[in-house]
Amino acid sequence: MELRIADTFQDSLLQLSDNEQKAIRNTVYDLQGDKSLPSVKFHRIARSKDKNFRSVNVDRNLHAVVHKTKKNVLLCFVGKQDQVRKWAEVRKIEKHPRTGAAQIVELRDKVINFPTPEELPASPGKKYLFAKLTDDDLLGYGVPEEWINDVRSVTEDSLLELADHLPQEAAEALLEIATGGKPTVASNGNQPECDEGFSHPDAQRRFRLVSDEKELALALDYPWEKWTVFLHPSQRRIVERDYKGPARISGSAGTGKTVVGLHRALHLGRNNPAANILVTTISDALAHLIKIKLDRLVSPDSDLGMRITVKSIKEVARELWAPLHPDCKIAEGDEVDAALMEATYRLDESGFTKAFIHDEWDEVIDARQVSTWEEYKNAPRAGRKKRLSELQRDRLWKIFEETKSILNGAGLRTWSNVFYTLAEQLKTGECSNPFDFVVVDEAQDIGIPDLRFLGVVGGNRPDGLFFTGDLGQRIFQAPFSWSKEGVNIVGRTYTLKVNYRTSHQIRQRADMLLPDHVSDLDGNVEDRKGTISVFNGPPPSVRLFRNANEEIKAVADQIKKLQKQGLINEEIGIFVRSPSLMSRARAAVNAADADWRELGDTDEFTAGQISISTMHLAKGFEYRAVIVMACDRDAIPLQERVEEMSVSEEVDMEEVLASERQLLYVAATRARDQLFFTGTQPGSEFLKPMELTE
Repeated sequence: MELRIADTFQDSLLQLSDNEQKAIRNTVYDLQGDKSLPSVKFHRIARSKDKNFRSVNVDRNLHAVVHKTKKNVLLCFVGKQDQVRKWAEVRKIEKHPRTGAAQIVELRDKVINFPTPEELPASPGKKYLFAKLTDDDLLGYGVPEEWINDVRSVTEDSLLELADHLPQEAAEALLEIATGGKPTVASNGNQPECDEGFSHPDAQRRFRLVSDEKELALALDYPWEKWTVFLHPSQRRIVERDYKGPARISGSAGTGKTVVGLHRALHLGRNNPAANILVTTISDALAHLIKIKLDRLVSPDSDLGMRITVKSIKEVARELWAPLHPDCKIAEGDEVDAALMEATYRLDESGFTKAFIHDEWDEVIDARQVSTWEEYKNAPRAGRKKRLSELQRDRLWKIFEETKSILNGAGLRTWSNVFYTLAEQLKTGECSNPFDFVVVDEAQDIGIPDLRFLGVVGGNRPDGLFFTGDLGQRIFQAPFSWSKEGVNIVGRTYTLKVNYRTSHQIRQRADMLLPDHVSDLDGNVEDRKGTISVFNGPPPSVRLFRNANEEIKAVADQIKKLQKQGLINEEIGIFVRSPSLMSRARAAVNAADADWRELGDTDEFTAGQISISTMHLAKGFEYRAVIVMACDRDAIPLQERVEEMSVSEEVDMEEVLASERQLLYVAATRARDQLFFTGTQPGSEFLKPMELTE
């Protein structure tokens, strides 16, 4: 007898308190350890039409629904006794007549308040999304027979409501059609008639076979992460495709870009048994999170796990650099800033702001390794809005030349120089390339030197470079042309449209911060329209207060309310715009008598602690509830940044404001189920489209 876990069981597990989750884990461990099941008491569920449904007592108040046949014990749902009874009374598990996949099907006549197609009000001008699909089409997508007429009556407004009642593979196929895609019609999986349908590929994504105690522990300890294990068919097609050059996958926050990147790495490893694969990203903290996800997909001790390296781009470069240049240190950002300011002071140059000098160094001089006056005089300054006369460039060049002298005198190389140097050494063979394929996450925030380096590391094979990212989440790098740096992705860009992580209400409101279309300097367009979330939730809340003390008290009360709802501390994140505002986040968590941790590049995950951070460090994290604090008028957009961009330097203020919106978007989309914005009156101008109260 085989033990399986349905995704509905993992969803219901999330709704329980920490102590209740521990109790159900113990019961499930008993089920897994005793395959003959003589010690487990199964009870019939009286009004259930599916005669294979049984309840199992966890404790006096908590019960689980299992589907028990001669071959399988399937964990379906867990909750209080009345919840268990209601869940089982309106569902059945059956093998789909066309696809052959096992499904959890809601009983059409048992769904309360769901109108029949005849009862639906007339909708003149409304577009019925699937009216042209035949019964045969819908059956091929896994729609149960009793729901076919309802599917034909769906409009854009009622799609999500209906999707909640359909088996997930059918709902996902319809969502893909609604967002312009064309899902693959499911086959019957070549299953024998006697098979219960659990071996079908579609069913394997919904019903996870638990083969040993370690796999069971992963399934129970990380129920929220189940989506990292399986892929939607549209994602799988991207993962398994052969590319004739570098490819980039885009999509708004929550569409599974990182998951696709990880599965791409696994696919490359399986198809190339001798290959070493690098999965890399912009920071150590993000690399750490990706490694956790990878370890849930493949054992690090397996051959495949040992051939996949997960490290930040800088860490990869550091390991290649150190043996070749043992006496040369790499300058970090504060050391470079100090050298720039010292050079400016020595030359008594006051004609440019600190911000302008810093950005000119980062985006032109250092990014392109400009080494002579002639090079700088003729250097393109794409993305730099101020036009410089030759005299102004000459004055600036003297600052940069002096900066180089200061850094060289201290035996320091910038990271840009390290990336350029390593790229050349890899080309000449002076440095050996340890990787055959490269997968890059958060690619929108890599810079010119990083891209040149990665282009050499992974550019020697048709499938050598695979990027995932979202131009709408670019918060660290100015835009530049990838093709001019030797990485041409034209014709190999793909956008994910189905959001698995963030509720419809949160995604819809967060998307208001960004334009419908975002393009790069090579003309590749990311179309954000048409993205659909697969689940509903409460709308985001915006609350503004007379002062910071009132806000702190309200946030503390909100934390306590979330805890009473069953959220544990590590499922809550709090973000602010800048380090100077972190004290408000700390004060709120302390007022709620909760433990907390500040996110950082090297932080390890700690259970039992609320995460607090600036918005810049939010990227890559996800929480059931997020509170974005201190959304004051002068905080977002950050007033200091706006003031630094003086009119005389002709900086494009809209670009500055766009990057500030993108930063708020990143923070907001860390939320899965609940999102709260707070601040002092009158509040940030960016909150206006999202102002919904509790």
